[in-house]
Amino acid sequence: MSVPAGPRSTLGLIGYGAFGRLTARHLSPWFEILAHDPAATDDGGVARLTDLETAAGCPVVVLAVPVGVLPETLAALAPSLQPGTLVLDVGSVKVGPARLMAEALPTGVQVVGTHPLFGPQSAAGGIKGLRIAVCPVRGDRIARRVAAFCRHALGLKVFLVSPEDHDREAATVQGLTHLIARVLLSMEPLPTRLTTASFERILQAVEMVRHDSPAVFRAIERDNPYAAEVRARFFDLADQARAELED
Repeated sequence: MSVPAGPRSTLGLIGYGAFGRLTARHLSPWFEILAHDPAATDDGGVARLTDLETAAGCPVVVLAVPVGVLPETLAALAPSLQPGTLVLDVGSVKVGPARLMAEALPTGVQVVGTHPLFGPQSAAGGIKGLRIAVCPVRGDRIARRVAAFCRHALGLKVFLVSPEDHDREAATVQGLTHLIARVLLSMEPLPTRLTTASFERILQAVEMVRHDSPAVFRAIERDNPYAAEVRARFFDLADQARAELED
């Protein structure tokens, strides 16, 4: 995956929700975006809505769909993929999707897993300097090319990691963040007058995930194979703290 020279190459974007639109906006300077999403009614000015077969026929295809619908999405687009096509996903978990893509996609297709460690809320001021995980699925060489594009063209801070290493860290980083935010959202209204700097930062973290879909929460907490262990340890330590306070 390199910066195209001359006429822009086409990129098929499967899924045109909030994150799909964010993806299209930041990749449109380098690619002509052909987006497919049956639920989309407008292109946002940076993509051309099209059918699945046309989007899947592009030399680069990005899957911006919930992890829960990935199996049927892969089955639907696989027949239209061309040999040498680069397929990437942008999901919050990597072990399961990497296995699904490796099993479901034709052998001549290149596959890389990615996880932009930001969303529409945290990227509101731009994505330069934000983080992305790049996970090799079929070969290290193409993953390094994707990493180089993300670093030099998009200005992202890139971490080249295995799907397993990604999910181990994300189980704590994302799993606990979304879990704590979900609890605090249930406690609203929260104080906004006599606040401290540390409490303000907690509120900022809550705001960044407030509008994430239920599918994102399910993927982070249920589809990450290491999340249950992290949750269990967190709840055990919380119970210990409660016991100490009640003693």
